[in-house]
Amino acid sequence: MSTGSRAVPRLTLERKLLREYDLVISCDEVGRGALAGPVAVGATVVDAALSRRRVPEGLRDSKLVPEARRADLARRAAGWVAGSAVGWASSAEIDEIGILPALGLAARRALAELSAHGVDVTAAVVVLDGNHDYISRAPGPGLRVQPVVKADRDCAGAAAASVIAKVARDELMVRLHDDLPAYQWVRNKGYASPEHRAAILEHGVSDHHRLSWAFAGAPTLF
Repeated sequence: MSTGSRAVPRLTLERKLLREYDLVISCDEVGRGALAGPVAVGATVVDAALSRRRVPEGLRDSKLVPEARRADLARRAAGWVAGSAVGWASSAEIDEIGILPALGLAARRALAELSAHGVDVTAAVVVLDGNHDYISRAPGPGLRVQPVVKADRDCAGAAAASVIAKVARDELMVRLHDDLPAYQWVRNKGYASPEHRAAILEHGVSDHHRLSWAFAGAPTLF
């Protein structure tokens, strides 16, 4: 894997893992640090046939893709992978069980959606962006999970999962904005922008805010 500044994802790790496993499922989360809205985990499937195909032009970690280009890239990425899904955990679930268990819950839901569409997740290894395995701690069948730091930067499957999840969550926050425009989620997507914080001070919190974020060292709402 690349350890330099190159930000072009490849299929190097996926091809290596496919020597041992039938499938590689890559997972990446978005919305972890937001003050409002759900967390989402994208999951993509790479098989042997896909590993020989060209990576879609412009595919990057979603943080490196201009917003105006993300929707088209997510559409192309979803058409390129052998399967994809997005799992969710609500703000209420984050408050109830904590952010890491909520990430595990969202990931399990994404994997369950893949299973519902015929993907044998038990035959796969799961590449998880980051250095912490929050999937194995969540209730569900045993899986082979391999955390990889900067997977969304270096691994094409994880980059695709990142973009697909980012676009899905942004679209949801825009729809929520239509119901609650005071918080300007159409612009900040639930993150802690100055206008978002000011709206909380003026209007209070909504049902979509994460109340637990005011405690335990998390970003303070007020």
